[in-house]
Formats: sequence, structure tokens, C-alpha cells
Amino acid sequence: MKKLAFVLAGAAALSLAACNKNQDQVQNAELNQPAADELNQQASDAANDAANAQAPIANEQVNAVQDNTVNPDDAQEQNVSGM
Repeated sequence: MKKLAFVLAGAAALSLAACNKNQDQVQNAELNQPAADELNQQASDAANDAANAQAPIANEQVNAVQDNTVNPDDAQEQNVSGM
């Protein structure tokens, strides 16, 4: 019976010792997390970079207005009978 008591006491001591190490890992993980302000700034920078990357394409599309006029050929230029 004494051996069983020693085994149980040892197992309880080991399990309690193992629980304390996890708290250190949690604290380290919390320290390594960026602050909310840093995350907001990174998100804003990423959005600005994406918008700036699309800006030249949008400007080209706006500036590329198609010229739908038809250039007349010589026969149409010579046909000015009403002037």
C-alpha cells in the first residue's frame, strides 16, 4: 500500500509540474503577438499597396477612349457637292 501511495504522490507531483510549463509558453506567445495598432497599420499599408498597383491600370482604361470616327476615303472627300 505504501508503494501505491508513493506512486500516486509522484504522479501528482509530475502532473502539477507539467502544468506550470504551459503557462510560460502562453506568456511567450502573448508577447510575440503584434499589437492591434500594428495590425491595423499593416492592413492599411496592404490596402494602399493594392490600390496603388491597380491605379495605373485604371488610368490606362480611362485614357484609352476609343476613337470611333471613320476616316473618309478619297472618293468621299471629293464628294462635296453641297458646298
